[in-house]
Amino acid sequence: MSSEYLPGLAGVPATKSNISSIDGEKGILAYRGYDITELAAKSTFEETSLLLLDGRLPSEDELNDFDCQLRHERRLKYKIRTIMKNLPTSGHPMEMLQTAVASLGMFYGGEEVLSDGIAGNDVDYIHSMSVKIISRMATIVATWEHIRKGYDPIEPRDDLSHAANFLYMLKGKEPSELEVKIMDACFVLHAEHTINASTFAAMVCASTLASPFLVIAAAIGTLAGPLHGGANQRVVQMLKEIGDQENVKPWLEKQLKEKKVIWGMGHREYKTKDPRAKVLQKLMMEWGEAQGTLSPMFETALRLEEACEEALGPKGVYPNVDYYSGILYTEMGIAPDQFTPIFAVSRVAGWMAHWREQLSDNRIFRPTQIYTGEPLRPYVDMKER
Repeated sequence: MSSEYLPGLAGVPATKSNISSIDGEKGILAYRGYDITELAAKSTFEETSLLLLDGRLPSEDELNDFDCQLRHERRLKYKIRTIMKNLPTSGHPMEMLQTAVASLGMFYGGEEVLSDGIAGNDVDYIHSMSVKIISRMATIVATWEHIRKGYDPIEPRDDLSHAANFLYMLKGKEPSELEVKIMDACFVLHAEHTINASTFAAMVCASTLASPFLVIAAAIGTLAGPLHGGANQRVVQMLKEIGDQENVKPWLEKQLKEKKVIWGMGHREYKTKDPRAKVLQKLMMEWGEAQGTLSPMFETALRLEEACEEALGPKGVYPNVDYYSGILYTEMGIAPDQFTPIFAVSRVAGWMAHWREQLSDNRIFRPTQIYTGEPLRPYVDMKER
């Protein structure tokens, strides 16, 4: 057994999985063998979620049934709303989301299924929990937007798709077809991405046979960090700092000289442009055409990408998924601190798929370490220290 220490477990296989794959050289991300670019164009979040959960594209009847289940599970118990109403409104929505999701487990039982050691075989339980969590995550995030402003939340509608209902609850008005198309595509693009930090956190928690609500809470806490899901918010802050596109080159030269982070640029897995960033850029162009003009922030982002490609392209550093997602959300009138919760609303589909996969052949994670402390030594009495 190798005792080599690899910081961040870089390149160390943590599991065997058939959920998603990445070809970093060609810039391809696939869910269950289906290219993400094609799924974003032709599928929906509901269908993509079921694909991730069950491993295959559903029939029409299967998809309709799953869609109806999601719509039926959108409402929150009033006591969960009460918990949310008593949280500090100044707190970050990701902290609220982790708290609310963890609390769901106190209202929806079933942990006895996990404790009997055959959880991976109880498909009905796994499916039921997946539906409850995927559906309610969107409701929680949208509900908080109103609660933190002192208003009662908007009730969900059963006649709208997952993306349309989320936008309706978030903004209090029925969204346009283009807004729904963009949000649905964003949900699909963010739904899964192999064994990243938050997914690994979910797997470790799942391996202990913890409640699925706690499994997802663990993943949410991990996603909250700026080096993971919080980067798209940093991108928007960065672009506002740059200002006009004429400032791009001098700003970039200064950042590179001082060896500072260019948010939204580079990804450990990709040596070319993130395929999700390509789709988001096209959606941003479509949004601009519908508005009659490209926003100044988007124009600055395009100019910065060109400058970064010249300076960093030879090193394999290109835009990742965070680069354009925050700009799109900003243009749609969504608060910056809600970007990462929206990421979680999407990624929960992948987390639940990995939860199911982990349970199917479970072994608790117990990595080792390389000890760098003191050798064995005797205790020293207080008076002799």
